Amino acid sequence: MQLNDIAVLITGGGSGLGAATARAMAAKGAKIGVLDQNMENAEKVAAEVKGIALHADVTSEDEVKAAIAKAEGAHGIARVLMNCAGIGGSQRIVGRDGVYPLAKFARIINVNLIGTFNCLRLFAERLVTAEPIGEERGAIINTASVAAYEGQIGQIAYSASKGGVVGLTLPAARDLASQKIRVNTIAPGLFFTPLLMGLNEEARKSLGAQVPHPSRLGDAAEYGALAVHIVENAMLNGETIRLDGAIRMAPR
Repeated sequence: MQLNDIAVLITGGGSGLGAATARAMAAKGAKIGVLDQNMENAEKVAAEVKGIALHADVTSEDEVKAAIAKAEGAHGIARVLMNCAGIGGSQRIVGRDGVYPLAKFARIINVNLIGTFNCLRLFAERLVTAEPIGEERGAIINTASVAAYEGQIGQIAYSASKGGVVGLTLPAARDLASQKIRVNTIAPGLFFTPLLMGLNEEARKSLGAQVPHPSRLGDAAEYGALAVHIVENAMLNGETIRLDGAIRMAPR
């Protein structure tokens, strides 16, 4: 599927990987819906890519449905969903602050895993009513992490949530194959995103040095470029692609 004049919905599109994907797909002629909990960020990116800003909590059925409808009113039925919304959080199971709070674990799972599925299912519900374009109706791309495979100490909730995203990718692709909708996932390594922007330059260089090649932090534009390729390559389906410079994360 070519992106020119195609409607795209990007969750977490107000910053980081989502914003970079919005820019990459807009450059290909796509009509972008930027969905984010931070409306100010969504509006900034939407203005930059000449798209539409959408406010929603990805865990809310009503808010996501309303955002999909608003985007459709502006651009028509979205053919591409980019699930980039997510949160982090690090804590040991038992540490100086006591035991890991169950509510904290549940929130990370709820946003990263359940939020991803919520958007995927509601997007697919609307997309199946559209006529195919050539051999497919559209594509869904989720965001996992290398932490799904090599979670570090303190990443138990984050790793579990991203492992869940990896786990749902193939069955979702198989499930939606009859509807001509592809599902893939990108698992980025160490990328220069808002999660790392609080670190000083020395700390960022130290992290980048852990990457075998290229020995640096990933640029969000490289994630966006891969997302574009996945949309354009119809044989990519049911796959989780590591985008990580060959890093394998150490325990800490």
